[in-house]
Amino acid sequence: MEKYQPQPDPTELLVELHYLPCLDYVSGLLQFQRVRLEAHEHYQKQSYRNRCYVLTANKVDALTVPVQQGTHHHPIRDLQVDNGQSWQKHHWRSLQAAYSKAPFFEYYAPEFERIYQKNWTFLFDLNSELLTICLKLLGITKTVNLTNCYEKPSVASLFDARSMINPRNRSESYVFYKPIPYQQNFGFDFVPNLSIIDLLFCQGPLATEFLSLK
Repeated sequence: MEKYQPQPDPTELLVELHYLPCLDYVSGLLQFQRVRLEAHEHYQKQSYRNRCYVLTANKVDALTVPVQQGTHHHPIRDLQVDNGQSWQKHHWRSLQAAYSKAPFFEYYAPEFERIYQKNWTFLFDLNSELLTICLKLLGITKTVNLTNCYEKPSVASLFDARSMINPRNRSESYVFYKPIPYQQNFGFDFVPNLSIIDLLFCQGPLATEFLSLK
């Protein structure tokens, strides 16, 4: 399958917000001077917008943030989390079970635990806060802005990666990511392109060394 390649010399990445984004997503952030987050799209089901993948003792597990029913094609900033389900407790317990023995869990866990102790009204706000935390822990400093409207970019300096990174090609085709194996918490076979939280808990300050540019 042909790899996606940025247009000549783009300096800004246009991409939607993901929930605890995968390594392909974070690798993309590293390649550009500036990042523009899509704030005026419509929600798409079966996407990374409300799910991530982590490695547990028995399998790769999907953690999904439930959203209010009837919200397909709903403006993303208005999309509400379904707090009638105990998703925060489930996600945090899953992360504890998967990573409590990882080398850097105790250092980074408090940053994430406080997120799961709060009720979030909007998915967009949850994802934005988690991205801010992840970038801080990775030591990545970027100029990050929100879009003012939904429009097709026409300038060569902007690379449009909206909806390119999705679970359907999670382990087969990458936009920006070149897998570099690292020691994970379970198993002997390396599992690429999991949530950034896997890399953070397992490699800590060395995490960005495993996000090599393609």
